[in-house]
Amino acid sequence: MALIPGRSCPRSYRYGPNAFARAPDLTADTVYAIGGLYGNEQALDVVLALRADDADATLIFNGDFNWFNVDAASFVTINRQVLTHTATRGNVETEMASDNDEAGCGCAYPQWVGDADVERSNDILNRLRETARAAPELRSRLGALASHLVAEVGGVRIAIVHGDLESLAGWDLAQEHLGNAETHASIAQKMLRSSVRIVASSHTCLPVALQLGAADDALAVVNNGAAGMPNFRGTRFGVITRISVRPVPHVSPLYSLRIGPVYVEALPVHYAHYQFVRAFLANWPAGSAAHRSYFGRIENGPQYSVTQAMRRAAITLRASA
Repeated sequence: MALIPGRSCPRSYRYGPNAFARAPDLTADTVYAIGGLYGNEQALDVVLALRADDADATLIFNGDFNWFNVDAASFVTINRQVLTHTATRGNVETEMASDNDEAGCGCAYPQWVGDADVERSNDILNRLRETARAAPELRSRLGALASHLVAEVGGVRIAIVHGDLESLAGWDLAQEHLGNAETHASIAQKMLRSSVRIVASSHTCLPVALQLGAADDALAVVNNGAAGMPNFRGTRFGVITRISVRPVPHVSPLYSLRIGPVYVEALPVHYAHYQFVRAFLANWPAGSAAHRSYFGRIENGPQYSVTQAMRRAAITLRASA
């Protein structure tokens, strides 16, 4: 079956929940999951500053740290800095490191995303791929990144993904999908099969933190939305996920969960908005693909609120047979 660029999920993106039932790839007291930086250098500066005030935190860039950075200087700067830390590839890094354009941007957009937005995302990816071709060493390193990893914090196992527990570009952890009991039960079963208590993702661009179950057995799904764009109505800051054996010492989280001994917190990324806008407009003036798709959100935030992001579901967790 032919792929629909921007809509289809390539077979190579798929892995399944059992892929996470393995020894952890890293162990730390604190990890930051930083998804959807989208080429925002100013947001990257803030993330690095937050980490400097948080002793021994491990930074994990879980995909799509590229997007708007189609100028050569910003492309090189962002990727060189990110690759000094732990990183996994998102659909953006996967597709710009490939010469196969069948998947388009690799976003695997659901039907509620309009065709015009899909086409513009494909156009953005094509332009970014041309930039990447001029930096072959970086492009090769990005293509070689893993698509997911398992971290352990305070004895709690965490799946770090870009999309979901099935696919690099899966939408199961989108806030639009996390509103009914059937979905909650399905995700909980996948987490139990994965032997993880927390799954941290990004991809779908709006944040949500969902606690499944209660007390000592609780699981958590946490999607940081975007580190490099506004996530809430009337705001101009990104969001990252911090998972630690101790509460964050230096900023006030937007919301938080407690999973066993571990704190799961959403931290704001108050980047220099006007500097980011100047850099964005230099690459994406009015009428361009990224401007038409994203500039309204960059200026005013999406139609979404912090209170919508924080959720709890009282379900009974049972190991699958």
